[in-house]
Amino acid sequence: MNKFSKKINFYSSIGMRASFGMIMLELVKKDKNLMVLTSDVSTSAGLDRFRNQHKENYLEIGISEQNMIGVAAGLSNDGFNVFTSTFSPFQTLRCLEQIKVNLGYMNIKICMVGLASGLVLGNLGYTHCSVEDVGALRSIPNIDILTPCDGLELEKCLTAFNKSNNSMYIRLTGSSPLKKIYNENYNFKIGEPKKIKDGKKIILFSSGAIINEVLIANEILRKKNIFPTIINVHSLKPINKKNVLNFLKGHKYVVTIEEHNIIGGLGSVISEIISETDRSHKLYRLGVKDTYSKSGSYDYLKKLHGIDSVSIAKKVKSILK
Repeated sequence: MNKFSKKINFYSSIGMRASFGMIMLELVKKDKNLMVLTSDVSTSAGLDRFRNQHKENYLEIGISEQNMIGVAAGLSNDGFNVFTSTFSPFQTLRCLEQIKVNLGYMNIKICMVGLASGLVLGNLGYTHCSVEDVGALRSIPNIDILTPCDGLELEKCLTAFNKSNNSMYIRLTGSSPLKKIYNENYNFKIGEPKKIKDGKKIILFSSGAIINEVLIANEILRKKNIFPTIINVHSLKPINKKNVLNFLKGHKYVVTIEEHNIIGGLGSVISEIISETDRSHKLYRLGVKDTYSKSGSYDYLKKLHGIDSVSIAKKVKSILK
């Protein structure tokens, strides 16, 4: 096993949050102007080693998320490459006005990393689940929105921040360990969806860790001689519309699968692209159907909202019938 394969397997074994901390340890070696700010989540974000080894590159703001964005904006104006991190609902909705003014309106460049987005913290209820973050941020200019599907793609998202002209929100989903999607390196570019599986007649667009459920559903469907095309939409904003339209060619049915409200997220992104053309694709959106359900475990909530592998496979079969 080569060094790169070992790294991918390591990211998979520790999950998205711990991978974030390990990746930041590598990035700071190359960038002494890198600054990490957190709101009392150094352990949860996998940043304890970073905090101990790079004290000059780390600021603990405490449980004061709105202030964290203000401090981050000031540091960015002084020439630092700033990363902020806390749990997704507090990184986004709690700070929405500060994000709008500092990142959107004033166009100050910051990378925000939202921990445990989607449904993974379902046992804590919808104060901690984050199914609105993409919808809230998509309407604010000057912010890229990325949703990595595994540790390798997270590394690519974080590395891409320096090459972007915009602020960035990176949405971390899934639990630990997290099954890897990619076994080898690939060309990553902000805004460019990636095809994972070739198929026919029906195409599945998904993003984030929920792609694992989509791939398991694909194995179920293959036994029924159903072969969907599967697309990883790691960039929800910006997105290359021409690429999406090219992927749609030869497919009659379109399904989006996301760990988010079906309003404002991936389903809305694909719907908007289709509606701007003369294409007559039938679109089905799988995700949280604009409701706050009972709390529960991650697996329970995925099944409840119809985005576990069995439910996805069942839905695809029903569409084709």
